[in-house]
Amino acid sequence: MHVLVMTVVHHPEDARILHRQIRALVDAGHVVTYAAPYTARGVVPRSWVTGVDLPRAAERKRLAAVRAARRLFKSLRGQVDLALIHDPELLLAVAGVRRRPPVVWDVHEDTPATLSLKPWLPSFLRPPTRFLARMLEGTAERHLHLLLAETAYAGRFRQAHLVVPNETWVPDHVSEPSDDRVVYLGWLSEARGVREAVEVGRLLQPHRVAVELIGYADPQSRPMLNKAVADGVLEWRDFMPNDEALKRLDGALAGLSLLHDEPNYRHSMPTKIVEYMAHGIPVITTPSPRAVELVERYQSGVVVPWRDPQAVARAVLRLRNDPEARKAAGARGYAAARANHHWPNSARRFVTQLEAWAGVKK
Repeated sequence: MHVLVMTVVHHPEDARILHRQIRALVDAGHVVTYAAPYTARGVVPRSWVTGVDLPRAAERKRLAAVRAARRLFKSLRGQVDLALIHDPELLLAVAGVRRRPPVVWDVHEDTPATLSLKPWLPSFLRPPTRFLARMLEGTAERHLHLLLAETAYAGRFRQAHLVVPNETWVPDHVSEPSDDRVVYLGWLSEARGVREAVEVGRLLQPHRVAVELIGYADPQSRPMLNKAVADGVLEWRDFMPNDEALKRLDGALAGLSLLHDEPNYRHSMPTKIVEYMAHGIPVITTPSPRAVELVERYQSGVVVPWRDPQAVARAVLRLRNDPEARKAAGARGYAAARANHHWPNSARRFVTQLEAWAGVKK
């Protein structure tokens, strides 16, 4: 099977797209052409895919990227067995194209809800844009195949769709948590707690506990992070490929998830929490419902109030001063991740479903 995978929004090294789904397809013996904004993101394609460069869709500059993706889709439609798209914008790139292969839209998030988090979208445009997003989702459901990243997304659609959760690769062995380094892995923005993370770094400085942030930061957060690094408050490693970034989790004291109480986060599983558990480190999280459910069920960490860096720092210091508690939380999280959130458990279902939609017989 030859699969065309396209994104103009996500980083080409996106964990869900490249390191889980594409890797699963390649490991199953399929050929993948991966079209993504390589040049715009300053990376090159992995050797195990055929890479095609696309413009990046960012803030209000999206039309050129959608047009380029549409041209590419038309040129390859007779050469691929199936197309897998990862952005709502790309619904416009495949719409109305004749003699197209089966198209699958992987629904990563609650698109209408995320519009409240877009600083580049004027507030007066958000209600009509949310309405249009709902209409676009309905049209996509009638004409395309859908995959969902969360069971909570099912309520937005009329039909049942396969859920491919944001699980992770769980190593065979992990290090015990240390006592001098806290990590954050993921996108950095105001709504994801970047301001609180910086303040946690300030509060932990006198206690000689380092705060390490790993991830791409939005333009609004970069000046604050650059100043914090210059002041010696924390380390910020910017974007790292997922396979490299995950190695930085090993042996940390704890992993932070400081999401704010936003509509798009209330029903989503924070992938970083599963990644922290998979690497045997305790979790410190704000009380988004899915995060609380995960951490309390497996007793794998600590829940702190919204927007409360002092509470986060206190939780860090309690774990530092109680090595048995942090080792036990890390061990429970690791065991739960290995049993219930190991990506290979879902990879086969994902590949089998795409093969069925493409009409591939094995």
